[in-house]
Amino acid sequence: MPLQPIPSSDMTTEEILPSKSRNLWVDAIHRLVKSKTSVVGLVIILILIITALIAPLIATHNPIAQDIPNRYQPPTGENWLGTDELGRDIFSRIVYGTRISIQIGVIAVGISMIVGVTLGAIAGYFGRWVDQIIMRIMDIMMAFPSILLAIALVAVLGPSLRNAMIAVGIVGVPQFARIVRSAVLSVKETEFIEAARAIGGKHGRILLGHVLPNSLAPIIVQATLGIGTAILDAAGLSFLGLGAQPPSPEWGAMLSDGRAALQNAPWVVAFPGLAIFLFVLGFNLFGDGLRDALDPKLKR
Repeated sequence: MPLQPIPSSDMTTEEILPSKSRNLWVDAIHRLVKSKTSVVGLVIILILIITALIAPLIATHNPIAQDIPNRYQPPTGENWLGTDELGRDIFSRIVYGTRISIQIGVIAVGISMIVGVTLGAIAGYFGRWVDQIIMRIMDIMMAFPSILLAIALVAVLGPSLRNAMIAVGIVGVPQFARIVRSAVLSVKETEFIEAARAIGGKHGRILLGHVLPNSLAPIIVQATLGIGTAILDAAGLSFLGLGAQPPSPEWGAMLSDGRAALQNAPWVVAFPGLAIFLFVLGFNLFGDGLRDALDPKLKR
């Protein structure tokens, strides 16, 4: 049996890994497409993204324009989803609120992912006292209910949409850190990592060039599922008056503004609540399907 060449320090992860592993993403896409629930979730996400992109073309009214004489009007041909306590068109506010919700999800999860992946990778790769310090901090953060920790952070930073996104992002850091640490612990013991160390590869090069690229699957899944959670947490903060401030058409703030008229004008809270439900449902369905598709145990 011919000897295999020893990987050099200039070789990439794709050159060191067997060719069969490069088919993981192709196989995952095939399994993802075959999953009906994943396709449904992806369709919902695409509809929301398109709605956010062409919001000015879809909205029938100015989302912050007030029309007091027409307050609390039920759904009609003029106002498809009715009007709120200030006569603002609910449909237009929900359409523009899609932009805010996507912004919240992307920015909050981006903060969680950047900080969590960095801390988890460092803890998993170096271990020992570094691992102990980082993970004990993560354990302390996870000991608090996420919404209470987010409320405390916003109370310190001040109520605003920006601070709400920062708070939600910080709350999500422990989940990413724990997942990445677990993935790094398993990847760093593989043969190609040992080979990279044997040829004198530096820690930064090994971690960024070999370990993290082979830990992407759980990171992507957590990011997808985390967007739905971030939307719920941000909506909860806005409902409490700690997130988006009036007259911003944020869905959680719309629920807060309309709760006083729940019995007389249920459409004021029903439609924003339905929008939050569909948004979270779409990302959860797609995230669950993505998790199953990227699970190597399900590979046939």
